[in-house]
Amino acid sequence: MPKTVTVRGLTIGAGIPKICVPLVGESIAQLKEEAEFLKNVDLDVVEWRVDFFDQVEDIEQVKIALVEIRSILPNTPLIFTFRSHKEGGNKEISTAFYFELNKTISETGLIDIVDIELFNDEKEIKELIEDAHAKKVFVIISNHDFHKTPAKEEIISRLRKAQELGGDVPKIAVMPTSTADVLTLLDATNTMNELYADRPFITMSMAGKGVISRLAGEVFGSALTFGAAKKASAPGQVAVKELRNVLNLLHAGL
Repeated sequence: MPKTVTVRGLTIGAGIPKICVPLVGESIAQLKEEAEFLKNVDLDVVEWRVDFFDQVEDIEQVKIALVEIRSILPNTPLIFTFRSHKEGGNKEISTAFYFELNKTISETGLIDIVDIELFNDEKEIKELIEDAHAKKVFVIISNHDFHKTPAKEEIISRLRKAQELGGDVPKIAVMPTSTADVLTLLDATNTMNELYADRPFITMSMAGKGVISRLAGEVFGSALTFGAAKKASAPGQVAVKELRNVLNLLHAGL
C-alpha cells in the first residue's frame, strides 16, 4: 500500500483525489483578491504559481506576498511553484536563482509543499529536498511535456526517478496529440500505481483530449488533480465545482 502524505490534516494518497487550485495573480493586490475568492471555493490545496508574479525576481517581495496569502488562507495546504519557461511556465530565470528562491521560501515555514522540476542537477535537487524536509516542507518533483506524450516506459521511468531522488510526491503532466496518447498516460499511471509507487504521485494528460485523466485519478492511481477557480494555469483544467461532482460520482462507483 503506497504511503500517504498528510498536510495540515489533509491526506494525499487516500480516497478521492485532492483538488488543487492555482493562484496566478501578477501583483500582491491581485494575489490578495484571488486568495479571498478561494476562501469560498470547495478546494483541498492551493498552488501559488509564483512564475506569474511580476516581482518574482525580488525574493523579499515574494516573501511579502506569501505572508499576505498565508494570512488570508491560514489553514489551507499551500504549494509553492515556480514553473520554468522550458516546462510551460510564465518566466525565464537562471537555474541558480531558481534554487535560491525555492530554498529561501522553503525556509520561511509559510509553505507546506515546494515543487521542484526533475530535469535539474541531481545534487542540487537532493540538497533542496534535505533543506525542505528540515523545515517540515514536503517536495513534489515534477516534469511537464507541453509538446508530446512520451512512451509508457519513459513516463514510468521519470516518476520512479522522482521517487528515487526522495520526492514526496512525484508528478508528470504530458500533452496528448491523439486519444491513444491519453490511454498511454493512464496505462503508465496504472502500472506505476500497481508495481512501483511507494508514495502518492500525480499524473495528467493535458488539454481537452486529456480531461478524462483529471477526472479518473482514483481509478488509475493519481492522487491529486488541478482545477480552475477563476483562471486556469494549464490547458484542460476543469472548473472546481464540476470537478468535485465528477470525483464524487466516480468514488461512489468504486
